[in-house]
This record gives sequence, C-alpha cells and structure tokens, in this order.
Amino acid sequence: MPQAVIWGAAALAPLTVAAGQYAKRPPTNKGPRALGVLEVAANGKAHLIAVTIMLDGKFYDAGAYKADPVPMALHGETVYEALKAGVSQGLFTVAGVMHDNNNGWVADGKWRSTAQIDAEKAEAKAEADKRAQKAPPPEQEIGAPPKLKRAPDSSTTTSPPAESPAPPPAPKTEPNTGTPEPTTAPPNAPASSSSSPSSGDDPNRPMLRHQAPSGTAHEQTKAGADRERAAAADATPVPLKGPIDFIPAISDADGPQPRPYSYQMKPEEEQAFLKKMLAMASEEVRARAAQVSTVPSEKPKAAAAQSKPAHQFQDVQLHVYDLSNSNEPVLVLTANAKLAAARDDLEYMVALVARQDIYGDLHKVFAQTTDNHHLDVLPKYDLIDAVDAAGDGRGELLFRMTSETGSAFGVYSVIGDRLWPLFEGKPGT
Repeated sequence: MPQAVIWGAAALAPLTVAAGQYAKRPPTNKGPRALGVLEVAANGKAHLIAVTIMLDGKFYDAGAYKADPVPMALHGETVYEALKAGVSQGLFTVAGVMHDNNNGWVADGKWRSTAQIDAEKAEAKAEADKRAQKAPPPEQEIGAPPKLKRAPDSSTTTSPPAESPAPPPAPKTEPNTGTPEPTTAPPNAPASSSSSPSSGDDPNRPMLRHQAPSGTAHEQTKAGADRERAAAADATPVPLKGPIDFIPAISDADGPQPRPYSYQMKPEEEQAFLKKMLAMASEEVRARAAQVSTVPSEKPKAAAAQSKPAHQFQDVQLHVYDLSNSNEPVLVLTANAKLAAARDDLEYMVALVARQDIYGDLHKVFAQTTDNHHLDVLPKYDLIDAVDAAGDGRGELLFRMTSETGSAFGVYSVIGDRLWPLFEGKPGT
C-alpha cells in the first residue's frame, strides 16, 4: 500500500508542475499606461487621439486625467508605439495639442514608421562604417619611421599648442537666492517653488514613455512645458490628407514587450469562420429588422425569407485573434446590410463577437445591430484592433462607437461568453 501511494505521488508530480506553469501570470503592470488611437494619413502625417490611462489596475479618461489644462497623456515628447494586432508599426512623439469637439484632446507630432526607423538605423550604420574605413590602418610599414596617432579632428600642425595659464579659482560666494536657470543650476539645487498644487516637480508624479535625452533635459519644467503646450494649442495642426488608417498606440515607460494577437489559420478555416459568422449576423439583422420594419406583422416570415440578408452584406470585415495566447480564437465581424423588403435608405450595421470552444462550436459573446435612422438610440460599433490596454500580456478589443452626438472609444475584455467593459468614453470629452 505505501508503495502504491509513492507511485501515485510520483505520477502526479509532473501534472502539478505543469499546472503551476500554466497558471503563472506575468507581473502586474501598475502603470501609468496610456492608450490612444493614431490617425495615420497617406501623406505621412499623423494625429493621436487620447483614449484612456491605466493606473493601479483602474482606467481613467485620458482626456481628463491630470489635465492642467493639457492632459498628462499628451505632454510634450511623450512617445507612443503604434501596434497592429500587437505588432509594432512605428513611433509617434507628441509635439503639440489641440481640442476637437468630436474627438476631445488630439495631439500633433512626429510619426516614424518601422520602415523609416530601420532605414535611419541602416544609414547611421553605413555612415559609421564609412568613417571607420577612412581611419588610418594600425599597421606600420616595415622600416618606416614611427608615427603618432591623432584624433580625426585634430589640427594638421605638428607643433603642440602653447600652454595657456590656468585661470585662477573662482572666489567662494554665498549661493544666489534667486531662481537658477535650468541650464546652469547645479544638479542638487532645490527646484523652484510653485503655487500650483499640481506642480511638475512632484516626485510621485507618474511618467509615461519619453524620448531619450539628446542635448536637452529629460523632463521639461512645468512653466516651460505650459508655455510650449499653450503655444502648440494655438498653432494650426498639420492637416491629414488621403486615406486614414486608425492604429492603437501605447505609451508605457516600463511596460511589457508587445506580442502578436493574430490567430494563425489556413484559408479554408477562415472561409469556414466567415460563413458561420455571417449566419449569426443574419439572425441579428433579422431580429433588428423585425423591430423597425414597416412590413405588416402578419407576414414577418415571408418578408424575412424574401430579404435574404446573408447575401446583402457589404463592407464585411472579419478579424480572428488569439487574445490570451491559448490558441483559442476570438472572432470579430463588422458589416453593413440592406434588406430587399426594407426602405432603400435604410441600412443596418452589425458588430458581432464570438469565441470558439474546444469542440469547434462558436459562442456569441457580443452583438450590436443598429441602423442609420436610430443612431441616437444605438451607436454603431467599429473595431479598431486588439491591444494590450492593461499591460498584462492579454489582448483587449478596442471599439469606436459612433452616434448622432459624436464618437468615443471603448476597451473590452473577452471573459468566457461575456464582453466586459474596462473603459467606455463619452463623445467629445
């Protein structure tokens, strides 16, 4: 009997280790972690819309968080990394801000795609290699007189410069009580006092991802930053021209490395997913049409059969993600539909989220169907992308909700058969 117990414990040991590895979670990201939506135009210009900030596991409106008056998420030199399905697309550096009645606070700045960044690195490497080739060879010719090495920028004259007398030491004086200039103040000098309670020299002030120092201070002083942001707010932003691509963007000083969220599948699997999702979307459109249809109630089945909504879908977009890195696909479909039995100017807009279980069956997680005549009651949902808004390695779904009063963004987590809201913005805030 004791031997059987020993063998049983030995058999369960690997399972216990495997379960511990599977349940291991990444370190909790306390933030701050800012999420925005980058509008990248065909002319290479970009604007950033502030969405939300996560701090200590809670989500706040990025357009209002620590706004004095410019929100913290759009302070100068804040760097955002644009991500498509978790894959980096480039970097956006905030330069100026403006307030839009439809989108709230919007930042103008410098956009560099990954291709541009790689080209800059290759150019810098080529320039360094070119300078290295111009350097004199270390070997000396046999029998040649020895030569001294000089720096590349040293003078061609062989005579050493005359030594100038050292300047006398500066007399010790009492420290100046006035406010020192930022460029001449000693490293340990006390910061100037400010009457504002939200001073920029607060040691507990959370920081987002910033540019590396390059000849300037790593952080701007509050007074200088306020003057620059005020001037930027009054400046005319660079217009966006051509088709616009909406890309999620993250700013986090100590966040985890991004990972891809695209679900790998074969073309025939994608077609099977699309067929199932369109069938579910057809049911949603028919249910919505039954509520707004002007067809007499005594013939609903005949009208539904005549409409054939599955063949009337337009602008169909299907995205399949692996949000939890568990090889369990989450499907998101958005489409427009017109029914043959409906009015010519009536168009339905459906957003559908489903997940596949281990048996291959799809479970509806979320569905929102509206029409262009009732956007005041039900907003239209457009998927932006999957993004790690919480910084825990798991992807969330970022939607843009459009109604008659404007548009806003929402971040949602797929948990089981539910779509849980982590943040929902208000239009124009």
